[in-house]
Amino acid sequence: MKTLFNILLVAVFSVVAASSALADASGTPKSKAYNIRTTDKLRISVFQEDDLATICRVDAKGTVNLPLVGEVRVYGQTLSEAEQTIATAYKDGRFLRNPEVTVAVEEYAPREVSIQGQVKNPGRYALPIESTMSVLDLVTKAGGFTDTAQGTAVKITRILLDGTTKVITLDVESLIKGKSDAKNTGENNALLLEPDDIVYVPERII
Repeated sequence: MKTLFNILLVAVFSVVAASSALADASGTPKSKAYNIRTTDKLRISVFQEDDLATICRVDAKGTVNLPLVGEVRVYGQTLSEAEQTIATAYKDGRFLRNPEVTVAVEEYAPREVSIQGQVKNPGRYALPIESTMSVLDLVTKAGGFTDTAQGTAVKITRILLDGTTKVITLDVESLIKGKSDAKNTGENNALLLEPDDIVYVPERII
């Protein structure tokens, strides 16, 4: 009986492992830890410190204004990172010895990107909150390239936190065709869009 039980147990584990492998191989967007944006409304609390609980928006400087410690910068951080940052602010200010901070998003800021130029449906598109969207995904959502698009020189304009502008050029056409030698002048992670990115598909010069 034990031998039969062991065989059945191994079979069950094998099915579970196979199911996990199939899920990983699917085209479903990968989950991504949420990064705090300006105008997010956050609920911030400190364990056993009810007077410090607050609901506030992240301002244009990327900070929240908290009781006792004032402005604390949380822009771009995950919720767990923001909890550590705020806890450190209370400790460094000698207000609390070992604060346990909880940060939750009460209301998400709008997260959109725009695509212009030679695609069939240019416009603004919402980014998923806890998963990623690539330039290729966005081109697909916009109906694909027009017949006159220069898909080898798609430009992504990204405004950085310090106000400067970064322009990245990607060979999206080769990515669509599955070519491994796509000539991208930007970093590999430039394929993942950030809120407020502007994607422009130029017209092919004939």
